[in-house]
Amino acid sequence: MTQAKRVGARSVAQIPTDLLEQINRGETETANLTEWLAVDQVALLEHQLYLLGRSDYLPELLAQIRAQRKPSTHSTCSVIGRSLGQLTRQQGDETLLHQLATHPSDMLRCWAAYAQPHTSLQEALRYIYPFARDEHFGVREVAWFALRQQIIDELDEAIPALADWAKTDESEYIRRFASEATRPCGVWCAHSTRLKEQPELGLPILTPLRRDPSRYVQNSVGNWLNDASKAQPQFVETLCAAWLEEHDCPETRYITKRALRSLHK
Repeated sequence: MTQAKRVGARSVAQIPTDLLEQINRGETETANLTEWLAVDQVALLEHQLYLLGRSDYLPELLAQIRAQRKPSTHSTCSVIGRSLGQLTRQQGDETLLHQLATHPSDMLRCWAAYAQPHTSLQEALRYIYPFARDEHFGVREVAWFALRQQIIDELDEAIPALADWAKTDESEYIRRFASEATRPCGVWCAHSTRLKEQPELGLPILTPLRRDPSRYVQNSVGNWLNDASKAQPQFVETLCAAWLEEHDCPETRYITKRALRSLHK
């Protein structure tokens, strides 16, 4: 699944035609956000479902894609993934889910993340785990998007489970998922009213990460607290001061500076 890293094009116009055709056939991964946003998901879907022997799924999937009010790359990814999840459940087609989840194309793995078939939060977290630690940036982002609403709705159950990931997992990707998926405001996603009003609920996740060695994790924790500072500035000020008093190290200094950037600008 992991390929040699490419730099990636800076604009859609700079993507070589042959490379874009390979991406749209599912033969290679996108290298950056520009390429990810340029994927023709309908062409990719039609080609891959034909190869996978599931062309009979296409009419329903295309109807769902066309029904979008404000289509975007991300919304189309979500619609395809969730629709595929529904179809595979209706057909008992677990084989297709596995094929998508292990496919060389990052976009197919994104669809698989959104196709998660479980209603139980614990089962959903177990399903999403390999996507959350995927080597591709896009799959990791979609992983937390895919569970964001369920995590918000079931926060009391989600926080202890994600706190365990934050405390014990060796993967920086998983530790970052725990933080990013619970941000009070997040990016391009539903806000959590409870976490905006009571950011202290997130401490079981944030505290183990207060001096995390990974810059990827540090950025997420800083952003989490910057979100919280919009509604609860005193909480963030007090917490950052306490963290610095306890651990005055480069990692904690970086996190707290990022956390306080809106308050101290």
